[in-house]
Amino acid sequence: MAESFNYISFGNWEEVEGEVDVVTMLRGRMFEYTPSDTEKRLENLDVDATAFLETLPTFLCSEIKPAGNAVSMLIKYGRISNITTGRKKVSMTFATQIDFGEVAFDNIETAGSVFGADRFQLYRTHWAVREGNAQEVLARLADCKPDLADQIAGHDATTAIGAAVPPPPRDKKILGIASSVESFLQLLYDSPGKPSTETFFRGHSDATYELTPSLLRKWDNGDWQFMPSEDRLCKELLIAHHDEFQGDQYCFDRLVRMQHYGLPTRLLDISGNPLVALFFACSGKPKTDGEVIVFSVASSGVKYYDSDTVSCLSNLSNLTYAQKNEVDLSLDLDTFNKTDVVGKLLHHIKSEKGFFEDRIVPDDLGSIVCVKAKQTNTRIKSQSGAFLLFGQEATLPDAGQDGIEVSRVTIHAKEHILAQLDRININATTVYPSIEQTAVHLRDQYQSLKPV
Repeated sequence: MAESFNYISFGNWEEVEGEVDVVTMLRGRMFEYTPSDTEKRLENLDVDATAFLETLPTFLCSEIKPAGNAVSMLIKYGRISNITTGRKKVSMTFATQIDFGEVAFDNIETAGSVFGADRFQLYRTHWAVREGNAQEVLARLADCKPDLADQIAGHDATTAIGAAVPPPPRDKKILGIASSVESFLQLLYDSPGKPSTETFFRGHSDATYELTPSLLRKWDNGDWQFMPSEDRLCKELLIAHHDEFQGDQYCFDRLVRMQHYGLPTRLLDISGNPLVALFFACSGKPKTDGEVIVFSVASSGVKYYDSDTVSCLSNLSNLTYAQKNEVDLSLDLDTFNKTDVVGKLLHHIKSEKGFFEDRIVPDDLGSIVCVKAKQTNTRIKSQSGAFLLFGQEATLPDAGQDGIEVSRVTIHAKEHILAQLDRININATTVYPSIEQTAVHLRDQYQSLKPV
């Protein structure tokens, strides 16, 4: 794993001003702007994860704010220890080693270059584990604070506290390796079924791909690819092709249609048909291991397109990024529902459900739910499609969560499996039942061999 450091940021400057002994972060804000592989290794915050975090040099910062013609932020450098995890919050002891005070920058881009952060990260309360050399960050800060240059020069950021602790491994449950349709199905049959559950599947052509909706995917350094622009993505598509969405009753229906046309959304496609998932796992990257993910979902947790919880989660797409930043899922029920941002969310929900009660449960808004959608297009029908809908600050751990257990089958011999699937009519024509896909499939099927 590359060199890393903790970057902990607060919108409230009082969290960083003066003497700081204890730092508390909302659990939902943990590991934002963190590379996906690192996030998955640490997200359970078990003993190994907290031990690793405590070895990392740490920058404790305020969110950035205007300062005349420039911008500024509070910055402290130090170490963390005694990490304590709760259901909604994470607390730790912070020991300051260098207090930079308020640091001024010419502009936000200059500030971001110090930490390798984008502008959205600098305006967000969160805890990130960033890849980079803390000593180099200190050197860049020394240019901003020349009076601290000697203190910084005499400090070695690479000196860990105690023995080096490696990051924990990924917590993936692998059922086995399949190199044929028969061996794949046998692994599924050998996996013990559970009562009162429904099973869904998803195929990845590369076993390293994450279980993350397209909207919530990150660049390699942990920055969001699309998330800050969610509301604009949805509105721009609606403006450009309003007629396409005329028949959609709920926001969720619109998200399904947007997902169908390739717009990044907070939906993750899953299928009730394991052979469809196997087809996707074998489609592309023929020399790379694929993967079929198996979701065992509690039947009581499966929602339908008209569910109130689904309306709450779907309408998060109508909030701006700044408004989403105001959502505090740690508040009690009454206080949460009195906040301005929840009032804005209720406004959007009531536009599709005028009878909706003025009451949103914070835990529901931060959940991941399995949703069965209307069969509004042939692709959903042919793929036995359903969706995982991700709520505010929601991530799905490698091993799943309460109500959604996750296991995996590693896929080898993709070309052989595709040939087997084609014999039982699982191919591009049946999985993508459009005239374009049918034409391509027929072209490939009937093209004569190239002369030697």
